[in-house]
Amino acid sequence: MTTPRPFGRALCAMITPFSPAGELDSEAAGRLAVRLVAEGCDGLVLSGTTGESPTTDDAEKTALVRAVREAVGESAYVVAGVGTSSTRHTVELARAAEEAGADGLLVVTPYYSRPPQDAVEAHFRTVADATGLPVMLYDIPCRTGTRIEVETLLRLADHPRIVAVKDCSYDLLGSAKVIARTSLAYYSGSEELNLPLYAVGGAGFVSTVANVAARQLRAVLDAYDKGATAEAARLHQLTLPLTELMMASGLPGTVTAKALLAAGPVREPLQPVGREAVDGLRNAYEELLKAYEELLSA
Repeated sequence: MTTPRPFGRALCAMITPFSPAGELDSEAAGRLAVRLVAEGCDGLVLSGTTGESPTTDDAEKTALVRAVREAVGESAYVVAGVGTSSTRHTVELARAAEEAGADGLLVVTPYYSRPPQDAVEAHFRTVADATGLPVMLYDIPCRTGTRIEVETLLRLADHPRIVAVKDCSYDLLGSAKVIARTSLAYYSGSEELNLPLYAVGGAGFVSTVANVAARQLRAVLDAYDKGATAEAARLHQLTLPLTELMMASGLPGTVTAKALLAAGPVREPLQPVGREAVDGLRNAYEELLKAYEELLSA
């Protein structure tokens, strides 16, 4: 069975660059998008968790889609994060993203209100019916408070425009069951599970760490695809120290990615990292680059 990959394999959950004054920097977003594609990203996911969607307004989200679409042309998929806690608002953002040139939509489970599963299902179907774009569901219960349960996913898979899942559920068994029983494309949203999920039929990843290490993360998938599973495992292992510092050190991935990229400020309530943390991130990043080059040249 061929794994469906409606948005490619290697997707970056792109940061949203801001100017020193805290305004959307569309030109910087375009430059970053071009660089990420050059480093191996098949797709760019905008206005997700890493893109600071809770603190950007509707006009900024739409402007970001337009800027990135213009910058990368047709060389990469542009997936717009449109999920909110309101179905009506999500539909409005979805339609605006379609008009702005997005190739697909990332739709998170409605948060805070913690709707039951029948309401979750109805929300996703309403959004998917609102445009002609394919939809990637975003399952991240640690942030939303609500899981997209396996049985709900199995039902949603029958919708012609619901084609993918960004999986931050930390439930490899549940994910593998859905992969086995549907044509949904599963993208790892947790870098430490990129290779394990790929090995059970996942489509690839949507990664925050890819903002700074897209080439290294994609190399894991490339090695696995050519049958070099030991090499894939080793390459995956090399990324773990940086992944841990960026994603599991108590600091949000948005903050750590922007610190490494020097891509402008974060918006409050987020705060920038201190000098010691920046030095640790840079050391881990440099160690990854060194180890990666040594492995490839061995």
